[in-house]
Amino acid sequence: MARFFVDPEQIRGDFIELAGPEVRHLRQVLRLRPGDIITILDGQGNAYQAAISGFSGGRAQCRVLSREPAGGEPPLKVILVQGLPKGDKMEAIIQKGTELGLAGLMPAQCARSVVRLEGRKALERRERWQRVALEAAKQCRRAVAPRVEAPRPWAGVMDSLPPGSLVLMPWEGETVRSLRQVLEQCPGVAGGEVVVYILIGPEGGFEPAEVELARSRGAVTVSLGPRILRTETAGPALLAVLMYLWGDLGGSDKDEG
Repeated sequence: MARFFVDPEQIRGDFIELAGPEVRHLRQVLRLRPGDIITILDGQGNAYQAAISGFSGGRAQCRVLSREPAGGEPPLKVILVQGLPKGDKMEAIIQKGTELGLAGLMPAQCARSVVRLEGRKALERRERWQRVALEAAKQCRRAVAPRVEAPRPWAGVMDSLPPGSLVLMPWEGETVRSLRQVLEQCPGVAGGEVVVYILIGPEGGFEPAEVELARSRGAVTVSLGPRILRTETAGPALLAVLMYLWGDLGGSDKDEG
């Protein structure tokens, strides 16, 4: 069954209105008609079965038949802080991250980032990345699309990290503490929301000053092994490990202690 995302304000009682690209996809690609049944997601964990009742002015009106929890979201909330990469690598990171269960992405302007995004250009890029996350969420049948924020300077992103959060920073300069050692000391998921932040640098990696700033905000630098991973590989790789340990990629819940 076709799935569509809407903002909660588009849901008015027993009626939901679709607009924009969703309507074009519904009519021109899927060729759905009045009477056809679709699934509508509000991005807040609710799924609606609805019947298309008609089209008007580039919009589609739908009548709600039933509502139920959408499910499908992991118990672990992982936020990826990604140094701005070159080309279309960010889109690949968002796509794979969405499939693996990523909850949010915070693009960071790092000292070694080749790409520079400011003002209107930064907002336009964020909108594009959010659309990529939305399409990826549809394809992998997630109930919630990861929230993509606008790019910000590294210092601003670090200042926004909640005190006391688990913040993992893979860094090639870390030669003592491995990812396994850190995770073995972390308690398992035992109810409530658990949030983990992953800090990934751009192609050139982090400057020493950026590492020190992150550490001052509570980040734990870890080694991912003897090989240097590309910026578009490191985030999804660590995300997959976390989802296996504490999420829903087939691993059992990590014991507490």
